[in-house]
Amino acid sequence: MASSPGSNASLSREKTILSESSQAKKSQCSEEETFYMNCRAAYLAVFKSSLDNIKSKEQLCLVLQQAGRNPSQKMVNQYWTPQTTTLNFDDFCNILKKEKPATKTELFKAFLKVDTNNDGYILHAELYKILTMRGEKMTVEEVNAITKLADVNSNGKFDYNKFCKLYMTTNEQCRKTALEKLEVDSRLRRQQFGSQVETSSERATSPISKPSSRTTRKTDHNPALKRGDNRTSSRPSSAQSCSASVSSTISMSTSSNTNSELIEPNTVKDWQCAQSKGCFFLEEDSEIITHKYRLYLPQRSTVYITIKPLNLSQLEGKTSPWLSVDTALYVLRENESQENLQLVSFTEARNKEMFRWKGELGSGIYWLIPFTTGCRLKKIKKQITGETKLVYRDEDGELALTKEFKAALSDIFEMIDLDGNGLLSLEEYNFFELRTSGEKCDEEAWAVCKENFDTKKNELTRQGFMDLNLMEANDREGDPSDLWVTLLSLGYNKVLEMTEACPFVIDIYAEKCKPRIKAIYLEAGSRQLNRAICKSVVNKGDAKVLDSGESIIVYTYTSDTRITSVIENKSENKVIIHVNNEQSKNCVNNRGLNIFAVEVAPKSMMVCQHVMPLKEQEEWIYNCVHSLVP
Repeated sequence: MASSPGSNASLSREKTILSESSQAKKSQCSEEETFYMNCRAAYLAVFKSSLDNIKSKEQLCLVLQQAGRNPSQKMVNQYWTPQTTTLNFDDFCNILKKEKPATKTELFKAFLKVDTNNDGYILHAELYKILTMRGEKMTVEEVNAITKLADVNSNGKFDYNKFCKLYMTTNEQCRKTALEKLEVDSRLRRQQFGSQVETSSERATSPISKPSSRTTRKTDHNPALKRGDNRTSSRPSSAQSCSASVSSTISMSTSSNTNSELIEPNTVKDWQCAQSKGCFFLEEDSEIITHKYRLYLPQRSTVYITIKPLNLSQLEGKTSPWLSVDTALYVLRENESQENLQLVSFTEARNKEMFRWKGELGSGIYWLIPFTTGCRLKKIKKQITGETKLVYRDEDGELALTKEFKAALSDIFEMIDLDGNGLLSLEEYNFFELRTSGEKCDEEAWAVCKENFDTKKNELTRQGFMDLNLMEANDREGDPSDLWVTLLSLGYNKVLEMTEACPFVIDIYAEKCKPRIKAIYLEAGSRQLNRAICKSVVNKGDAKVLDSGESIIVYTYTSDTRITSVIENKSENKVIIHVNNEQSKNCVNNRGLNIFAVEVAPKSMMVCQHVMPLKEQEEWIYNCVHSLVP
């Protein structure tokens, strides 16, 4: 049947749209690869190995400069806090995403503001005054280094237009030199320095689990093409240089209302229970900080463990974005010491936002380590206009807390009251202090606090906590700066939305004894957690061999809500694995990129990525190609 002119026009428009969409995807892919190539080049210009970490502020400053940034002390302090000990390449890339290089126009405008004569020059005397006395002050020696640049100085004047050109040229030359250095070793062309490396000295057996009835899987193992074979490789063009690859395709149904098979025991209400709250906090470098707990069971018992986001009482109209954050709890048994922990299990079954585990535990000490993938709890690019008022002066001229600030403080109190008794103990208050100021409150300071603010049973009441914050406002004569430091460190933005934290609650039910749970630490993901994640994926996931020597294995674990892949390297040499998620649909991963690469150290395993549905109400397809870079 002949097509009508109208249908031909419609078809043409559809083809145009599809073509534009394809071009946009390719452009995005190209931008991502270029970004990571530049990141790698800058990193390797400073460090010898991709497994090297940034271990000081000085190293951080140096590698940022190599990446074309001009890090101020304020910028460095933002990412290297008192709690920071090391940063890895993932952290470095996250910083570069946020800190864009200065453009020539921006530099020129900055100098133009202090060019009183508007003639393109600044007198050396004025330059010394500006750079050593305003903003982030430079030393005289540092200013001397600028004024001695022959190309931009003459007759006691600084030509800032030439300086801007020189600055941009030097940055570009540094970038090109770093890229040329990277090209020297082709083995380094596609790498991203993965975190979460775990040595495999305790490798578990690797059973290949059967496909679930709710998923369909497809494996495509592609050996290198032989000479004369003109078939088209199924690998993406960006991975054509790779020697071998495996692909996994997993189709997942909607998971917003999924209930897993685990059923709550009918008698659980009669069991003895222990509860504790906690919180995931998102750092500036996207690292996640959380509480860690010690669990004590006096005798062997069947236990039922749950974790879920804590539903706080929000003001009307305020959203609770953390309620969609995924949570999990890994249970590890302590054997002789904290360093020797053995994975028991984790909360795998799901009931809406709650994750659960039921099993039998022997008497002894266990560690409970909360976990979230980072797929949902991540930095949000949201334009915030204005700032919520925190304090005001009443009719008598006295400072008072606003309704909005009181509501936020009430939620914070609920969040840091870990045992849920409506009071803050010194230990609970110190977790709050460590998070907001990096310091602890000692017994003497706590005694003063109890004398001046409302307490009950030697613990701070909700009203006492409110008055403590009001006193802080009074100490600063109404200046809310310190109050905002507290709020921002707890995950709030300037309109008092908690967007970078996820409070949660843990419940432990034991059939035959009284369980005891206590928060011990507030810290970033530990080696024990990474090892537990790797071991759980190896034990429960599908295994696919990547190389002919069977020394590189990709494990893929699938649950109702997430997919996690782990790469094991049994060889004596480090390997680089290129990862491509371009064909995935309705998916989001913790790395924030569709294409990246990871380096796996010899005799080790590491978490490659966590993947979740972008929209839980819709089906999602995980399609990932892991390729070995020669």
